[in-house]
Amino acid sequence: MINSLEGVDWSSMGHAYGPADEVPLWLEQMTSPDPDVRERAFSSFYNSAHHQGGVYACTAASLPFLLALADDPRTPDRAAVVRLLLSIGRSALDCDPDGVHYSPAGDISTPHADVVPRMRERIEDFVRHAADPNPQVRQAAVPALGLFLDDTDRAFALLRERLAAENGTEERLLVIEAAATLARRLPAARGPVTTWLAAQAADTALDADIRLAALVHRAACTPETIDAHLVPTVTGLLQQLAPEPAPRDEVDARPADCRQCTCSDVADAPAPDQGVPPQLAAVFDDLDRHGRVHAPTTELLTTLHRILDTRLSERTALLTAQLRSPDRATRHDAIAMAKALIGSWRGDHSGLVRLLADCLLPHDPYTAAEAAEALSRLPAGVAEPAREPLAALVEAHRTTHGPAVWATRHPLLRRAHQAAVTALARLGDERALPGLLTALDTDTDAWRAVQVAGHLPQAAGELLPGLSRRLADADLARDWPWSDACALIAALRRLGDPAAVPALIAAVTASVRQEQWRGAAAALHALARFGTDAACALETVRPLADAEDPDLRLAATEALWALERDPAGAVPRLTDLLDTHKQHNAVDALGRIGAPATAALPRLRQMLRAGYDWTRVHAAVAIYEIGGPAEVEVVLPVLLEAWEKNDSTANRVLECLQRMGPAVAPALPRIRAELALARRSGGYFTSVEDDEALQHAALAVIDRLARESEHPL
Repeated sequence: MINSLEGVDWSSMGHAYGPADEVPLWLEQMTSPDPDVRERAFSSFYNSAHHQGGVYACTAASLPFLLALADDPRTPDRAAVVRLLLSIGRSALDCDPDGVHYSPAGDISTPHADVVPRMRERIEDFVRHAADPNPQVRQAAVPALGLFLDDTDRAFALLRERLAAENGTEERLLVIEAAATLARRLPAARGPVTTWLAAQAADTALDADIRLAALVHRAACTPETIDAHLVPTVTGLLQQLAPEPAPRDEVDARPADCRQCTCSDVADAPAPDQGVPPQLAAVFDDLDRHGRVHAPTTELLTTLHRILDTRLSERTALLTAQLRSPDRATRHDAIAMAKALIGSWRGDHSGLVRLLADCLLPHDPYTAAEAAEALSRLPAGVAEPAREPLAALVEAHRTTHGPAVWATRHPLLRRAHQAAVTALARLGDERALPGLLTALDTDTDAWRAVQVAGHLPQAAGELLPGLSRRLADADLARDWPWSDACALIAALRRLGDPAAVPALIAAVTASVRQEQWRGAAAALHALARFGTDAACALETVRPLADAEDPDLRLAATEALWALERDPAGAVPRLTDLLDTHKQHNAVDALGRIGAPATAALPRLRQMLRAGYDWTRVHAAVAIYEIGGPAEVEVVLPVLLEAWEKNDSTANRVLECLQRMGPAVAPALPRIRAELALARRSGGYFTSVEDDEALQHAALAVIDRLARESEHPL
C-alpha cells in the first residue's frame, strides 16, 4: 500500500504551507513502530495538509491511503487514522458544495467536493470500525454513522444497537451525538430521533450523563421547543453526576479524568530555551492548555451554552450549577465557559466572579491557577468581588510554603501562586507586593511580576530599585515586542514615580547608541509621562526631536512638549509628522497640547474629509481639544457618522463626548442604542476592559447632560 504513494503526482498539490512533497513521507511515518515518529507525522499532516481544517488537493489525494491504513489491523494507531479521516470528512461537509474555494496558491480549488462522495462510498468500513473491539477505534468511527450514512432507518438502527452494546460513558455519549447529527442532516430522521432522545432523557434508569446528553442534543435538534424547564432539568442532572475523589495532595491535584491532554504540568518544569523569550514560551503553554477537556459532559454543556445563546439568565444559572458541581472536573471546565460569557456579554457578573473565586482553593492548585488566570483577565471593576479570596489564597500559600513560594520548584503550586499574585496586583492590592519583590530578587519568572508592577503605584518606592536595575541590565538590542525592556519601561511609566527618570534617560541613550529606535521611542514616551519633573532629560531629548526615524521623532517631540511646554518647538514638528505613517499619533499629540496648537487647525480640518473613518475621528477629537466648544458644530456630526459606520471608534468618540457638555444632546439616541446592546462592543478586539470603559463613558455623558440640562433626561 505504501508503495502506491509513488503513483500520485504530489508535486502538483499544495497545502497551507507550500508544496505537498512531504505528504507521502508523513503517511508512511504514520505506520512507524516508533510512537514519537507517528505522533510527529500526524502533527505535521494536521498542521500543513489539514491546517485549521482545510481540505487541499493533497488532503483529498491522501484519502485512499488513510482509508487503507484504517482498515489494516496492523496499523499501530488506527484510532488516530480514523479520527483524521472524520476530521477531513467533517471539513468537507462544512464547505458549500457550490461555493468557490481557493488553494494557498490562489487557484480555484474543489478537493472538498471529492471527499464526501469518497467517504460515503466507504461507509461500510466505518460501520465495521464503529463495532471494532478497540474502544478507541469505536469512539473515532461512530460519528461517521451520523455524518455519511444516507440510509436513515439503517443509520438510526445501528446507532441504537451501538448504545445498547456500549458500556463506556464516552462511547455512549458519542452515539447520542451521532444520532443528533443524523437528525439535523436528514429531515426524515428528525422526528424518530428526537422522540427517541426525549425518551432517553426521561428514562430514570439511565445514568445521569446519558440522560443529560439526550436532553441537550434534543434541544439542539429542536431549539424551538426549549422552555423554562430545560436548564433546571440540566442542573438537576449535573447534581447527580458522581464526583471524583478529592486529590490526595497537591502533587496530584488534577481532575482524574483529564481528557484530551497530557497535563505535563505535573512534571518538573523544563529548563527554558535561552533563545525563546519566556513571555513567548508562556503563550505556547497557554495554547497547550487551551481546549483541554476534563469532564465527559463538558462538550455537551458547551453545546447547550451555544444553543441558549442570548438567554443570559438561563446561561448564568447553568454556569452557577457547573461551578458548584460536586465534580471537580466539571468545575474546572466551567471556568473557561464563565470567562467566555463574561467576556462576550454585558451585565452584572458579580455572582459568577464570586463563584470563580470559590475555585481558589489551596489544596487544588491546578484549578486555582485556572480561576486566578481567568480573574486576572478582567478589569478591576469586574474582578473586585474576588479581591479577598485572591488575597486569602496568596496568604495561605505563603503561610504553608514560606515567603519565597513564588519561586517554588513545584510547578502546579508555582503557577497557582503566581496567577493569584498577578490577579491581585491587577486589582491594585498591595498584598501582592511580597510576591512581586520575590520575583525581582530571585529572577524567577520576573517577567510576570514586571507585567503587573505598574498597577501598584503606592508601592513605587519598593518596586523601583528592582525594576530600574533590571532595565539597566536589559538587552536593548533584542527583538522589541518580546524584550524585557519593553515591559520594564511600561511598568516604570505606569508607576509614575519621578525617581525612575534617570533609568529611563539611560535607556534612551543606550537604545540610540545601538540604533534601536523603537526602544528609544518607548523610553521617551515614558519620560513624557513625568512632565516637567523630567526636565533634566531635555539635553538627551532635544536632539532626537529632529531624528530621521518618524517613531523616534514623534516620541522625542511629545517628550519635548511635556518637559518644557514650549509650543514653538513641538507644534511645527508634529504638524510635519501628519504626512507620515505616524499621522494619527501626531494628531493625538496636537490635541493633548490643546489651545497652544491652534496653528495646526487648518491642517486638521482638511483631515475631516479623509476617506478613512479613524482619520476623521482622530482629527475631530484633536480639533475639539484645541478649539473647544466653538468647534462642536463641526466635529460632533463627524464623530457620530464615524461611530455609526465603525463600531470600533465608539470608545474614542465617547471619550470626547464626555467633555462637550449640553451641546452633545443630539448624540443621546446613539448613546442609548449602544447601552441597550447585550453583547460587548468597543475597541478593535471588543475586550471586557474596552467595553466596560465604553459603558462608563456613555453613562457619564448621560449623567452630565442630566445635571447640566434644564429638564432631567
